[in-house]
Amino acid sequence: MLTKNQAIVLSKLKYGDNDLIVKCYTKERGIVSYILRGVAKSRKGNNKTVYFQELSQLYLEENFKPNRSLQSIKDIKFSYIYTSVHTNIFKSAIVIFLAEVLSNALKEEEKNEALFEYLEVTLQYLDRAEHYSNFHLLFLLKLTRYLGFQPENQNPDYPYFNLESGVFEVKNNGIYSISAHNLTLLKSLLGINFDALLTIKINTKQRQEFLNILLYYFELHLEGFKKPKSLEVLNEVFH
Repeated sequence: MLTKNQAIVLSKLKYGDNDLIVKCYTKERGIVSYILRGVAKSRKGNNKTVYFQELSQLYLEENFKPNRSLQSIKDIKFSYIYTSVHTNIFKSAIVIFLAEVLSNALKEEEKNEALFEYLEVTLQYLDRAEHYSNFHLLFLLKLTRYLGFQPENQNPDYPYFNLESGVFEVKNNGIYSISAHNLTLLKSLLGINFDALLTIKINTKQRQEFLNILLYYFELHLEGFKKPKSLEVLNEVFH
């Protein structure tokens, strides 16, 4: 049946000589994969590929059939047209990295409107932002709320945060514990929204170190989560 849906593109994969498989996070059904037949063999088809850049926001008219692993799209248009995230090299590196994280982290084929709206609004903020070097840190930290492992913000005066249990603690638990400047940064980020990111003052080394901590936190709480391959490119761009 023909239905309308909103979608955020997570990844695309060439299938055979002429087809494309696109994985999206949708407003109505969570993760959905679509097959676009023949888009690589015609000029008209190639024009369609512009819609499927990482984290593009789309309106879809889909021919949805339950129990089918690959759905089809009848009509497509942008729900929001980015002005900078695909043309600014720094924002583009962030977007490619976050698309890989989301593709890895989001598995559910069910509706989660709050998560969809979080992705939609924050990505539009990134598109408009003039200061964004720490955007991905706050994005990932706030994403944990929707994935079910948000850090518990009780006892924030304790000197350690346990990545495995997600709580602040009095004692050091070895590889799972963070302290000192990483703990201070965690507390700062837990207490702000995106419009206050400019108040976070850290250097490149500190940013990369804290990002590695966040990714380790994801690995501990999401089965099968792997460190993104695009991390190296992100670090290189922001070096």
